[in-house]
Amino acid sequence: MSDWRTNALIARGMGIVFIAGGFMLGIYGLEFPNSMWLQTALGLLVTGMMAQGYAMYCSIRRVREQRDSER
Repeated sequence: MSDWRTNALIARGMGIVFIAGGFMLGIYGLEFPNSMWLQTALGLLVTGMMAQGYAMYCSIRRVREQRDSER
């Protein structure tokens, strides 16, 4: 049995960090639209959303495995 809870907690924490960093760089990137910071911010936002999606997948998987083991 995998440790889905630990994976979900790590992914959720990293997702929050990436999304927050993406917003901060995005604000900076809007001040300098010709710089690379706007694209970097978008990449961080997308990565954070993917990490949050993986955390949700891990949470659903853990609940299903717990439900199946009770039967």
